[in-house]
Order: sequence, then structure tokens, then C-alpha cells
Amino acid sequence: MKHFLRVVTQFFVFLYCKCLWRGLKFVIRKVTGRCELQRICHNNKPGARRTLKIESSLRYSKNELCQSALSAHPDRVEKTIDDIMTLKKVNPDTNPQLGISLQASLFQIVGYRSLVSEVEKLRREPYDCENPDHEEMLMKLWKTLRPDSPLTGRISKQWCEIGFQGNDPKTDFRGMGLLGLHNLLYFAEHDKATALQVLHDSLQPKHRSIPKEASKMSKAEWEQKNFDKAIGYSFAIVGINITDLAYSLLVSGALKTHLYNVAPEMPSLSHFQQTFCYLMQEFHRFWIEEDPCDIMEFNRVRSKFHRRVLRQLKNPDMALCPHFAASDLHLVNL
Repeated sequence: MKHFLRVVTQFFVFLYCKCLWRGLKFVIRKVTGRCELQRICHNNKPGARRTLKIESSLRYSKNELCQSALSAHPDRVEKTIDDIMTLKKVNPDTNPQLGISLQASLFQIVGYRSLVSEVEKLRREPYDCENPDHEEMLMKLWKTLRPDSPLTGRISKQWCEIGFQGNDPKTDFRGMGLLGLHNLLYFAEHDKATALQVLHDSLQPKHRSIPKEASKMSKAEWEQKNFDKAIGYSFAIVGINITDLAYSLLVSGALKTHLYNVAPEMPSLSHFQQTFCYLMQEFHRFWIEEDPCDIMEFNRVRSKFHRRVLRQLKNPDMALCPHFAASDLHLVNL
């Protein structure tokens, strides 16, 4: 019986999508004198709310021209919009604003797709210690975060001071490739004060309050209770991990809400890196708020933080501040 009801439900959903909805759109156009794209632009302000609806309309259109618009080259966006307006029988002379609105949204759509490709390319490129450009970026990261501490050698335990796991940072970049290094260096260079503060905090142990009965404990009991625990984290490793989080938000499409709201036209790599800086700072705050017992709770805290960001991004009006100063970044409701 349940299977039968499921089949019937799916049939009616299919019927609605293929027949009733298109018929309804036809009636609405006749009544309002506007096509669906016109209604979207007229009823929604610029940003994610409008662009997401335009993207959905084009993707599920029965016309191949509309579907292919989503993968148009940036140089052909203007021509593509002209073709769509001709297809929809919209006079650009009497509706000049429509072309401008559609063009801005399509630039955002194709720009997001280009950004995903660019970020993926960086993620797939492994760190190469024989590449002078890669080595130069790594040295810049050290000098920016440790300006008063000269590096004694390329292979050194000093790398642990900025949160790498071993003597050679190249092994830590395996998961995110050059993308992790690009993001860490961007954070260190573009908001140095905040990056240094986060690094400093991450190295500090947190001293928990000592209960009265602690004075009666033996040394072994004290150590077992772990009342005094260092709960800092490895700055660079967490940065690479947050890079993975930002990457997953990007490729899943969750970041469209933010990027469509802050990028007037095409989202760029700098927009993604600014998002990373925001996530680093917010994760640091979240980590302190969660007050974990030790670093073994990192995955739990990260997962909870990830879910919180996803909930925030479900609001189509939610975005990071359009200007970038990581120390001032916060989510705002446009």
C-alpha cells in the first residue's frame, strides 16, 4: 500500500512539473504580460534571491538556449541575454532594465562556475618543493607570521610554531594542495593583525578552574582528572581544514547565497579567500565558545560549526559584509 501511494504521489508530481506548472506559467504570462524571467526581476531585488531564481528558471526551461546559458562563456553573456530576450519576445527598447538585470545575474552564475574550476585547479595542484614559486609562498607565510624569528632551515621544527605537524610543511598540504597555502598566505597578508592574534590564541593553554577537592588529590589523580588542559590547536592544520570546509561549501553550491550577494557580477578567487578569512575567524570564536576538553574534540566542533554556517546560508538574504576587513567581518541581513 505504501509503495502504491508513493508511485501515485510521484506520478502527480511529474504531472504537475511537466504539464500543470507549464500551463500555469502560460496563463500567468497572458494575464500579466510578463514572462517568468521578467516577473523574477520585477519581484526580487538584486542579489542571491533574484539570481538563484533566474538560475533555476534557466536550468529547468524546456528551451535549449536557456539551459545552455548557464554554461555560457563570460565573453558571450551579453549576446546570450539578447538571444533570450528575442526568444521571450521582450522588446529591449521598452524593457531596458530587464537586459541589465539578466546580464548581471548571468555573470554571477557563470562566474561562480568559473570560480569552482579555479579553486578545484588549485586544490589538485600538489605542493612541489622544487618549484621556486611554491617555496617563495611558504617562506612568505613564515615571515609574515613570525617576522622576528628567522627560519634556521627549510626543514625545521620551527614550522610547528605556526601549526604545521612536522619538520616539513609540504606533507600537510596533501589534502588541499596549493589551495591551503594560498588561503593561509592570503589571511596572513590581508588581515595580518587578526591572523597573528588567532595564531597567538591557538598556542595558549586554557587553565580550567580548580575545584576545592583538587587540593586533596594525589598527583596521579590530578593528572587523571586533567583539570589543567592545553586546548589550543595547530593554526596551519586548522587553516587547511577550514579550507576544506570552504571548498565543500563552494562545490555544493551553498556559497552561492553569500557570493551572489557580495559580488555585483562575477565572483572571483579573492571573494573565496575572503570567505576563508571569515570562516577562520568565526571558527576561532566558535572553538572558544564550545570550550572543548582537548583537540580530540576538533571533529565534533568542526561539524557543529559547519552545520551552523549551512543554516545561515539557507537565508537568501544572508551575506558577509561586502567590504573586507576580517576583524570587522560578520554575517549581516541585507
